[in-house]
Amino acid sequence: MSVKTETRRAGDFVLSEANGTLSRENIVIDTGVHVPGTVLGKVTATGKYVALAPAATDGSEDAAAVLYGHADATAGDAKAVGMVRLTELIVDLLVWPAGITTEQKTAALLALAGSHIVAR
Repeated sequence: MSVKTETRRAGDFVLSEANGTLSRENIVIDTGVHVPGTVLGKVTATGKYVALAPAATDGSEDAAAVLYGHADATAGDAKAVGMVRLTELIVDLLVWPAGITTEQKTAALLALAGSHIVAR
């Protein structure tokens, strides 16, 4: 019997969100390939989103959104959907950058909580 491993699905990390599209916004991903649940930072100069980069100084060091679906920006900017407010998330399903510390995760979760994005 063959075994199939299910990949991440769009929104599988969402516990609850506001009615309609209040919790979501169309965003632009600047670079990289990302899966649903990736914690994102927003580059101040461009307004584009990238994977959270705690050591950066361009705005992407602060968590600003969580990616709703898959995004591939390897060939240039990619349109995507981000959870930007009024959302409850499953913390164990969030995708963090490699090497992130507990303190950096805590700071990112506090930044998200400022937009009423709460990880449970």
